[in-house]
Amino acid sequence: MLPRVKISYANGALGQVEAMADGCLGFLAVGAMAVTDENNNEVFKLNTPYTIRKLAGLQDLGVTKENNPNLYRNVKDFYAEAGDGVELWIMAFAGSLSFTKVLDKDEAYAKALLQASNGKIRALIAFKTPNADPEIRNGLDKEIPEAMEKAQGLGEWATEELRTPIFTLIEGYGYTDDPTVLPDLSSYSHNRVGIVIGDTEADSANACMGIVAGRLAISPVQRKISRVKDGALTPQTIYVGSEPAETADVEAVHEKGYITFRTFVGKSGYFIADDNLATEVADDYRSISNRRVIDKAYRIAYNTLIETLNDEVPITTDGTISPSWCASLQGDVEQAIISNMTANGNLGNDPADTNDTGVECKIPYDQPILSDSKLSVTLRVKPNGYAKYIDAELGFKTA
Repeated sequence: MLPRVKISYANGALGQVEAMADGCLGFLAVGAMAVTDENNNEVFKLNTPYTIRKLAGLQDLGVTKENNPNLYRNVKDFYAEAGDGVELWIMAFAGSLSFTKVLDKDEAYAKALLQASNGKIRALIAFKTPNADPEIRNGLDKEIPEAMEKAQGLGEWATEELRTPIFTLIEGYGYTDDPTVLPDLSSYSHNRVGIVIGDTEADSANACMGIVAGRLAISPVQRKISRVKDGALTPQTIYVGSEPAETADVEAVHEKGYITFRTFVGKSGYFIADDNLATEVADDYRSISNRRVIDKAYRIAYNTLIETLNDEVPITTDGTISPSWCASLQGDVEQAIISNMTANGNLGNDPADTNDTGVECKIPYDQPILSDSKLSVTLRVKPNGYAKYIDAELGFKTA
């Protein structure tokens, strides 16, 4: 076995430095078309990674709303929500491919985009150009359950092999306007996958993935993309099936664990309802916000601990690791997370308590490192709480 650093995720605890590119996303556009110039040279190729920072970057590649309408509109929506300057990776694929194929970790599609970005991408956004007659099963394109499984496998592969954890949002393609037949996503264990339902056109087979991606890209990792204080989304109308979100049964869609859209009485505009991922309610990483927080901590811890790989470890006279060495490494890991996360409000520390940093790293010194060359590290970070349900009592004051 090659020397390595391995970090595993603890689960069940919740009961329910250089700036990092937290908002860097990758678009997977299935059913796109290659683009050639007047000399018949391909200027936009399929199965090829590109990176842009504004809509004009896509136009420079020859991609327009005429030759690639769904890709163009999602990129346009992304920058309308996120603003110019946000780094976006794009890879387009022929319509003969499926979400399932593109997201397979054993195929050189999404996997190739992750490798090309050199670990920058934090999440993948998968959408497709509508075809004539999608085969629907349980209210969605029949391939969605298998695509979720492949996306979960891809996220786990990126974490274990590239040490660059990601999650994937998949378009709820082909939604049939009946939430009662949708699979309940809380029956799955895909805490690196979410499904989006709702679009800017009525009865659309697609979802407005660019809008969700744009809000995701500009939100700090601890922030829910459903945060009302951040303001309404850019579209004038968002439909869930045939109905605008304000009259559609969005509660039923939400209760099944999908990411969808809603309105609020007295507020104009549309908002994301919540940030659920396709896993059981008790999973600590069911929400995108918790997923992003723990994945950022993973990346920071890995980058810190890798500096210790194959380094000398001082041993005391009784054969244990030097306590001062353990304390020093603990401090390095904690300080890296404090600088990159606590200082940015990513963790749920008490601002009134200077000793509460939101992170705790422990390295026991009584480890048999001489015999097995293993160093065990326990790392915990504290997430924020979220006011998802607010109950207020109102009455008359008599004095």
